Amino acid sequence: MDKQLKANITSSELWLRLIYMVFFGVCLQLVRIMMWAIVVLQFCLVLITGGDNEYLRNFGLTLSQYVFQVFKFLTYNTEEKPFPFSDWPTVEEAPQEDEEDIVSEPEA
Repeated sequence: MDKQLKANITSSELWLRLIYMVFFGVCLQLVRIMMWAIVVLQFCLVLITGGDNEYLRNFGLTLSQYVFQVFKFLTYNTEEKPFPFSDWPTVEEAPQEDEEDIVSEPEA
């Protein structure tokens, strides 16, 4: 057997990372359920009150940032483990109503 392959197979760090990867894969499934709950709740609030809930919107934003962190870890783009092994993502600055993402048409 190749020495490098044998070293990789017997590496405890590699197997520990696999355990973390499985854990975060399960976390992603839970986050998916939470995301749908937020979507349904936000829609109902908009339907009833005519406006969304800022706290749910911000939680949805941090939830999407968390998913991004998990994907970065799972795809070996970072070694930093996401929540609960690090801090939960925060909302840097609340978006303003007039600063929505608007795609402008090019001038003719």
